[in-house]
Amino acid sequence: MLQKLSIRNYALIDSVDLELDKGLNIITGETGAGKSIMLGALSLILGQRAETKYFFNQAKKCVIEGQFKLSGSGLQPYFEEFDLDYQEESILRREISIDGKSRAFINDTPVTLSVMKQIGEKLIDIHSQHATSEVNDPGFQLAVVDTLSDHLPLLTEYRLKFRAYKKNLQLLINMQTSADEARSKQDYEQFLFNELDTANLQAGEQGALEIEMEALNHAESIKRGLLNGHVLLDGEETAVLPILKEVINQIQAIEKFNPAYTAMNERLRSAMIEIKDIAEETIVLEENIVYSPARIDEINVRLDTIYTLQQKHRVTSVEELLAIQNELSDNLNTLLNSDEEIERLIIAINKLKVELEKIADTLSKNRSKAINVAQKQVGEILVRVGMPNAKIKIEQTVVENLNKDGKDMISLLFSANAGQAPAPVGKVASGGELSRLMLAIKSIISKHTSLPTLIFDEIDTGISGETALRVGDVIGELEQNMQVICITHLPQIAAKGEAHYFVYKKEESERTTTGIRRLSPEERIFAIAEMLSGKNPGESALKNAQDLLSFKN
Repeated sequence: MLQKLSIRNYALIDSVDLELDKGLNIITGETGAGKSIMLGALSLILGQRAETKYFFNQAKKCVIEGQFKLSGSGLQPYFEEFDLDYQEESILRREISIDGKSRAFINDTPVTLSVMKQIGEKLIDIHSQHATSEVNDPGFQLAVVDTLSDHLPLLTEYRLKFRAYKKNLQLLINMQTSADEARSKQDYEQFLFNELDTANLQAGEQGALEIEMEALNHAESIKRGLLNGHVLLDGEETAVLPILKEVINQIQAIEKFNPAYTAMNERLRSAMIEIKDIAEETIVLEENIVYSPARIDEINVRLDTIYTLQQKHRVTSVEELLAIQNELSDNLNTLLNSDEEIERLIIAINKLKVELEKIADTLSKNRSKAINVAQKQVGEILVRVGMPNAKIKIEQTVVENLNKDGKDMISLLFSANAGQAPAPVGKVASGGELSRLMLAIKSIISKHTSLPTLIFDEIDTGISGETALRVGDVIGELEQNMQVICITHLPQIAAKGEAHYFVYKKEESERTTTGIRRLSPEERIFAIAEMLSGKNPGESALKNAQDLLSFKN
């Protein structure tokens, strides 16, 4: 329930603190005094958008705060869903700065406006005279039937499965589209892969082949160079090795005179060993050089294959060709795997559909039972509120295709007069009839919902006298299941409240402000008498007011 509403700097309100009763709270006041301003402020902590032009003082921010008692409301899971601290007494606060920026808080934790709206919808339902069009909404009509069916857990399970079902259907479409696109180029990619696979490319082979080709093309020059090199190193008396050997002998003869000569000779011996190895290697290399026209042709063919593939795929290395080959292989494997994935997904979708069909059938049966009860109970309440000939008919149509709520379409038809065939509500009901029909609907669903607070904003438009008394009785009964706040201009309804608040205007310092205060029992008599007869009520009006208050449930 809403325990306290604090309003700072909103519309005609400078500062107001409204503490509410747990039962039926009545709000009255003169026309234009600002009764609906209270609801406008309350709507801000229920997630509605705000405009700074409605600030009382354009130099200060607007702050709206609602304190709610949530014990027994079953709302803890919703707080946990949004990672919010759940408290038995929770506070929703909205701050709008002068530059239009808005901040929302739940128990001092910053939240988005969307989260505040979703939490707020679980706390308060505002029903105004302008909201009767809601009864024409097929979604609202279905929600009423579902509330009376008491199958919210089953409906929640269905909706979760249906979201998964729709998600899988879209995934299937995407996968099938991708598979179709892949198949359209499968033959070409298979050809490219086969071409690369047949080429049997090896990493690094291009460089090795190009080096070998260079050697074969210059075999004669290379052999001559290697032979000449060998001769100069070790081929005659004037070659490097014989001369180096003689140098070693000369230094060896003087080694005993200085250790430095010994070290120098060791270096010469090391150099001689290295040069001797080089001389021997030149012979080996020279012998390996064999001019082979056949090998040249073989290499030319291989390199031509490599160059052609590189040009075709617009790359410059064998490694890049191998990467393309791997990518083509992956694409072809993916296509094969996607067929298997598609098959698995189809099986999963069909299984979900079977489960959904089964749940939808159960939902339909539950709704059918609830419709019979709803028609009877709403009809009874309509009689009580002065519409003895009114009838409602709730038509249930089971469609072929599954939707987010099952397979049912609900239509609410209404007839206010005897002999009049039921028709869509918006076409046959007046404003007063719509208000009473909506009251009847809210009355029966209040017994099946955990909604803490219900607000009626002048839904008594178009009724008076005995009918107003009966409407007041029905509104008064709602407090057995929830907190009710009713803004009214009818004394018959105002007299039904547990607590009565009066909205007033005051002018000071050339400025008009709106205030609200709770009336004492004596003040209630006077206020209701004024509602009966106008300003300065007489004895009869005061007596009538006392009588109305004494008839309170």
